[in-house]
Amino acid sequence: MKNFTTLTMLAGLATAGIFAVPAAAQEVTEDRPFSGVYIGAAGGYDVQPNDVGSSILFDRNGDGNFNENVNTITGANAFSPGFCNGSARTGAAAYGCRNDDDGWAYYGRAGFDAQRGNIVVGVVGEFGKTDITDSTSGFSTTPASYTMARKVDWEASVRGRAGYAVNTTLFYGTFGAGYAKIDNLFFTTNTANAFAATGSKNQWGILGGGGIEQKLTKNISIGMEYMFHQYQDNDARVRVTAGQTLAGSPVLLANNPFLIAPNTSGTSFRRSDDYLRWHSLRGTVSFRF
Repeated sequence: MKNFTTLTMLAGLATAGIFAVPAAAQEVTEDRPFSGVYIGAAGGYDVQPNDVGSSILFDRNGDGNFNENVNTITGANAFSPGFCNGSARTGAAAYGCRNDDDGWAYYGRAGFDAQRGNIVVGVVGEFGKTDITDSTSGFSTTPASYTMARKVDWEASVRGRAGYAVNTTLFYGTFGAGYAKIDNLFFTTNTANAFAATGSKNQWGILGGGGIEQKLTKNISIGMEYMFHQYQDNDARVRVTAGQTLAGSPVLLANNPFLIAPNTSGTSFRRSDDYLRWHSLRGTVSFRF
């Protein structure tokens, strides 16, 4: 609810700014005010909703299928304390998880539009960064916590744009392809085992949304825009093996849930949610040549 309240407040402020334009904007009288090449910037607030029901999946026998439990030597589920959306506060499940991080975003952009009558079509490219973080955590009976997180290092996109212009105001929709560098992170309070996690990877995705653009002068316009981002990110892995403490103690090694015979080589983790998604509400400013 807090996330949507933030977006609603920002939307209201941005809408007020669009329509409370100075009188000079009404003096822009070109026949095709939205035709031509432009450069600009976009910045605003991004919301990464918690993925309800997300968890961590396990592959105990190394067959590539993440559909097995991690059990103790007595056969009990070692992750019976459960999972939560976000990053674990401590190693104990009772303290729960912090919510995923929302954050500010900023982009540079360039594009080209062609206007015929009231119809405007074009293409826009962007490059920038967002500060969101998407995490999920699991708790073992040790007790210990295990958090898999991902952040966006940078994002680029190329999108089509189509809209309807009313004098010097343009209403438009936009859709296209994105390409982002996603950093995969892992944190745990388990100090006995050794953990090897995958790092960064570039991923393809899609973006879609819409907005309003208002000409202020012949060359300058401002706007408000909503965007939805989605990237498939389902190949991050964590490999758990014996650390030095376990390797030096046959008793501890034989009783470790991640290494119990006959699969003594270790256990692999992956997230249950395959997609990184977030919402953006940002203001825009453009200079048309």
